[in-house]
Amino acid sequence: MLAFRTALARSDAMIVCGGLGPTQDDITRAALAEVMNVPLDRDDALVATIRTMFETRGRTMPDNNLLQADVPRGAAIIPQTRGTAPGLICRVGQKVVYAVPGVPYEMSDMFERAILPDLLERQRQAGETSVIRSRVLRTWGASESALAEAVAERFDALAEGGGVTIAFLASGIEGIKVRLTARGEDDAQAEALLAGEEKTVRAMIETKLGEIIFGVDDQSMEHVVAAQLQARGKTLAVAESLTGGLIASRLVNVPGASAWFRGGVVSYASEVKFDVLGVPEGPVVSAAAAEAMASGVRRLLKSDVGLSVTGVAGPEEQDGQPAGTVFVGLDLDGECSSVRLHLPGDRPRVRAYSTISALDVLRRALERTLVAPPLT
Repeated sequence: MLAFRTALARSDAMIVCGGLGPTQDDITRAALAEVMNVPLDRDDALVATIRTMFETRGRTMPDNNLLQADVPRGAAIIPQTRGTAPGLICRVGQKVVYAVPGVPYEMSDMFERAILPDLLERQRQAGETSVIRSRVLRTWGASESALAEAVAERFDALAEGGGVTIAFLASGIEGIKVRLTARGEDDAQAEALLAGEEKTVRAMIETKLGEIIFGVDDQSMEHVVAAQLQARGKTLAVAESLTGGLIASRLVNVPGASAWFRGGVVSYASEVKFDVLGVPEGPVVSAAAAEAMASGVRRLLKSDVGLSVTGVAGPEEQDGQPAGTVFVGLDLDGECSSVRLHLPGDRPRVRAYSTISALDVLRRALERTLVAPPLT
């Protein structure tokens, strides 16, 4: 309760995630009722909804789930569409608390469906017309500190005013995100500010760090690669060793992947590299092996592009190479190349970093190829 009251003392609205389940430690409802100084009422309609949800799954509802139908008096209910715990909109004087489940996909659904519209309506009623918009530049291949140095001059200038802010978000195996946030009188002004700032920041990053920006907002590496392949009318096949199918798994996350993704070979054992992909016998953690894997899978699956990855995930070394050594091979329309990487972290991280790094090698190569003009 103290945390709730402290947050409300310094904010007009608060979002609480979690604590709405049916177990003894789910105390969000009771805490909100105490902050609101009201009792909890059991909502019979919610009881029926939760019971029906269990019955449709062929299960009997435990009595504990009745707790999820308890609502602080005066609170509005956010109906569930994906689970059993409803959300709550609780007025506390002139302020508001939104309580949502901690399960991410349930929480995000309620935020988009109920919380955001409610916040916008409260803003309208308060006569506030300013609009805040954000844009995220997604990068791979540079550290957070390197990005900060690349845009330091612009960051300092914006700190003195300009309607836009810059923030850096480390996102693990998805790289570093550069978030631009603009405040304008309306959508058009905010979007115009973002467009201008994006152009400036892109130029600074690309001048100092090269082609590390691969997408915007929700564009994942695999979606960007897919768009490039489709724009060029090319198909792709992959040969994976240490990643064990992680590259193929990411690629098939893209809807319609069957139009451009031919398939993959998980050539984990050296003999599979030799016998299936035609890699010459010898060290398999090498640039030559990576290129042979890419060419082999391209021929085997009859694709335009072959992408491969071989290396040492650890903890022991292999072929005289230390853990974290990775070779990415590429056969693009018969032209072979490879890139050597040394990736940090334990075995799972090396495999995950190898996956996105291999896709990034392909992205950069495709960006350097021009789309052929239409025949006339």
